[in-house]
Amino acid sequence: MNPVGLISMQYARPFTAEHFPLFRKMKALGYDFVELLVPEPGELDPHETARALEDAGLGVVLAARVNLQRNLSSAEPVAWQGGVDYLRYAVDCAVALGATIVGGPLTGNPLVFAGRPPAPVAEDERLARKARCVEGLKLAGAHAQGTGVTLAVEPLNRFESDVLCTTRQAIELLDAVDHPSVRLMLDTFHMAMEEASIAEAILLGGARIAHFQANENHRGFPGTGSVDWVSAFRALRAVDYRGPVSLEPFRRDDDRFGVPFAQWRPPHEDESERLAASARFIKSHIALTEFRR
Repeated sequence: MNPVGLISMQYARPFTAEHFPLFRKMKALGYDFVELLVPEPGELDPHETARALEDAGLGVVLAARVNLQRNLSSAEPVAWQGGVDYLRYAVDCAVALGATIVGGPLTGNPLVFAGRPPAPVAEDERLARKARCVEGLKLAGAHAQGTGVTLAVEPLNRFESDVLCTTRQAIELLDAVDHPSVRLMLDTFHMAMEEASIAEAILLGGARIAHFQANENHRGFPGTGSVDWVSAFRALRAVDYRGPVSLEPFRRDDDRFGVPFAQWRPPHEDESERLAASARFIKSHIALTEFRR
């Protein structure tokens, strides 16, 4: 069965050594791994973190944090090089932590929920952006090759990226990169906005998929939104996806007027029962699609 994990920012951001006891809690709630944000330098000691994960019996996947200073799509040489260097650093972190996947919007140019408005680009700049992303991912893939680490490129919705938004766009990019260490990551939260059919997009991604995030359309707990989980997991089984499935249900139970949903907030109540139910929900869909195989 696919391992099911929980993102660390469900509890805290930044996630530091003081939060290591949460690893055992995640395991007790039914999770097989934690999805950690790639630690910034000095944020986590990789060897201490690896020991804490091993003691808790928890695996780990890493989520990259790009910004305008580490941006493969940038025309600014310093920012582009920063993007390449960051992905190399993320691979090194993964090796130290025992992770085999670094996923996220590796192409860069984040719009941060459209706080930085997208601007139209001329055709030559569109192609130049693609070329810069391809070159950067080739270099990062070469660094990852032989380490056992896969870089998984994630399409984001239109409010978070003006570079890569759909599975079809991602496949065009990956075909151009053509490196075994660079593959695809899909997130149903973004897919619910940008794909005509989540299941069809999964089938399109096929064997390229290295990491999958099972998130509701509103980022709440799985089963409480509009994602068709049966068709999604049937599609994953159809492409024989055996990799990790992570959950990011960090929308908080707070619907007061004027509270920004896009802003991360720490939990204000114990969510353990719902997190355990979420793990069971996703694992049941994995098990049922396996049974139908």
